[in-house]
Amino acid sequence: MSDTAKFSIHGKDVEYPVLSGTVGPDVVDIRKLYGQTDAFTYDPGFTSTASCQSKLTYIDGDQGVLLHRGYPIGELAEQSSFMEVAYLLLNGELPSQGELDGFSRTITRHTMVHEQLATFFRGFRRDAHPMAIMCGVVGALSAFYHDSTDIRDPQQRTIASHRLIAKMPTLAAMAYKYSVGQPFLYPDNSLSYTGNFLRMTFGVPAEPYEVNPAVERAMDRIFILHADHEQNASTSTVRLAGSSGANPFACIAAGIACLWGPAHGGANEAALNMLREIGTPDRIPEFIARAKDKNDPFRLMGFGHRVYKNYDPRATVMQKTVREVFDALKVNDPLFETALRLEEIALNDEYFVEKKLFPNVDFYSGVILSAIGFPTSMFTVLFALARTVGWVAQWNEMITDPDQKIGRPRQLYTGPTQRTFVPVGER
Repeated sequence: MSDTAKFSIHGKDVEYPVLSGTVGPDVVDIRKLYGQTDAFTYDPGFTSTASCQSKLTYIDGDQGVLLHRGYPIGELAEQSSFMEVAYLLLNGELPSQGELDGFSRTITRHTMVHEQLATFFRGFRRDAHPMAIMCGVVGALSAFYHDSTDIRDPQQRTIASHRLIAKMPTLAAMAYKYSVGQPFLYPDNSLSYTGNFLRMTFGVPAEPYEVNPAVERAMDRIFILHADHEQNASTSTVRLAGSSGANPFACIAAGIACLWGPAHGGANEAALNMLREIGTPDRIPEFIARAKDKNDPFRLMGFGHRVYKNYDPRATVMQKTVREVFDALKVNDPLFETALRLEEIALNDEYFVEKKLFPNVDFYSGVILSAIGFPTSMFTVLFALARTVGWVAQWNEMITDPDQKIGRPRQLYTGPTQRTFVPVGER
């Protein structure tokens, strides 16, 4: 294989180096293309463009592979904890028991938020979408924690990273409590990261809250499965915002805003709404037929993936978790029976198998979150909570990358050429 790529453009022949990662496709280094040829590349959505170097996450969509720092996502979800995965993404290696205990203790001690932040919530309408609240309050953290906004200081970057990971569950729980008119609960340092979040979300001051171990484990798995996913839209947004030198709280708020888009973070809500539209298992054949009809706008939500052209490796774990949660909570609802039956039919239908429309992580996570008791408006908030770990790790990596520059995509201009201004009275 040649280690250079040859271009011929505008009568000029140029060569560019081909770079190879440790695994995955080679990339052509075209950084000098514009200067040498007066031409740009055209790549809407940047689907064929590597915007950075990264050691965090590797995806092979054709083979259904997702690795965090080299570790398969299935092994992490089955054998690890969210705190362990967070440490791995931030530091590059799995922690020893002492390192994990120290990291967990640090995160736990940062879970409380400034008391004045509670007044922010009262400025929102009661029916405000929790993601709208999260965009505002996470960005506002920079107004309270001035001692961790200097991105040139490694210690401040570390403190900001820990604060964001620690405070996100508290803010997410507060957003939920505000929407249902219940009082906020302070964190309980005796609980795990995930158990603490469940208590702050569903507990009340009037009585003790017992964390269901099966639910706690399911939520921890959901957090692990959503922790990072390479250079997706929201992660790229965090990196783009960070490339300007913006403080970390503003960068993560930008990521939350991007995640709010239904094409990105809202897929599990769309999948659940589809199941509600189907209603009962006996109506599945009707909707399967509609999904196959090219003239019918109905689509099976939660099936297939833009990256994965094989079975989503995260879905394998979630498939098992669905049943664990249903058994633990003794779920008896036609919605969940419909989900399990639809999954079975789609996995054995030639049409869906041929088109590789396998159930993805969003299909299962929406069902699980609904069974646990989360309203659909909270689904994307939970996604943001988990993905904060990945965003923070990606942001830290970008800051220390010697090749990092302020993001500045170019364009293919198709507007008018230069024109002479005509005064309004003469038009």
